[in-house]
Amino acid sequence: MSNKILVVGGAGYIGSHMVLTLRQNGYIPIVLDNLSTGHRDAVLDAELIVGDMNDTALLMSIMKQHEFKAIMHFASYIEVGESVRLPFKYYQNNVCATLNLLEVMLKNNVKHFIFSSTAAVYGEPKSSLITESHPLAPVNPYGRSKWMVEEMLKDFAKSDGLRYAVLRYFNAAGADQSARLAERHEPESHIIPTIFQVLLGQRHDMMVFGHDYPTADGTCIRDFIHVTDLCQAHLLALQVLLNKGDHIICNLGTGRGYSVLEVIQSVSKVLGKRIPFKFGPRRLGDVAILVADATRAQQLLQWAPQYSDLDTIVDHAFRAYISHHQRLTNTTSCAISTIAS
Repeated sequence: MSNKILVVGGAGYIGSHMVLTLRQNGYIPIVLDNLSTGHRDAVLDAELIVGDMNDTALLMSIMKQHEFKAIMHFASYIEVGESVRLPFKYYQNNVCATLNLLEVMLKNNVKHFIFSSTAAVYGEPKSSLITESHPLAPVNPYGRSKWMVEEMLKDFAKSDGLRYAVLRYFNAAGADQSARLAERHEPESHIIPTIFQVLLGQRHDMMVFGHDYPTADGTCIRDFIHVTDLCQAHLLALQVLLNKGDHIICNLGTGRGYSVLEVIQSVSKVLGKRIPFKFGPRRLGDVAILVADATRAQQLLQWAPQYSDLDTIVDHAFRAYISHHQRLTNTTSCAISTIAS
């Protein structure tokens, strides 16, 4: 059987890092991405098919053309605040389009599916460390869309023999340490690259959303996991499934939370720069604290984060961000004007 893996959303931030990890471990990633938020160059030299999960005919053609060992799904919309404003967009893509993908893959006898889920399925934390047994009570459409897919996977496992891994991310951060790939969202909403934009004059100021949360410094606390460590967990989950292991549902995090102000302090320390910021109102759908208990991932996958201390995350992220920025500014004036805008 071939070593081909279909990576849906493989031109995005985490998906592109997964493509790199698969290539480094002897797999052949085929990327499907509609490029609505992904970047053509991010797949490096992997095969890219530009298309959408909603396109049944395209999916059928891809499945007929390639013999896939598994499908990895990174094609969800992920912005909590936007999901509150535009829930239809999130349910249509994250749920309906994923359902279409699952239907086509099962019709073509592809039985292994790895799904990037989220800590947002837990809603308001009821304990300081969240285990997989924590009640699922998402408080925003983004979290609910992920929860709905998780429930679908359970049903298809019973009815169609689907073997799946659900990996619940906490906060993905960092970048490939060789600086080949960087975190690139348009517009950027993740805290670490947002700080970089402020330092490079690409953004006027750093906004801290809320300072009255029930935390030590009043700002939200999150568990940051290096994207390379995330991808290693996906690789291990893939190997478990292919070796006929049981279904997997586990958290991916470090068990250590950092507040927004602590992240700003880390960037300031690593880069030796003062970070200007100001406080703004809370964002819709944000919870105060999200920190993982990742014991199950450590046990089931024999996984342990290698790069996820905050200073290493910041260092890798900044070197990759600067490398990407330099590549853009060294190409065309159009690219330069895009950065400046």
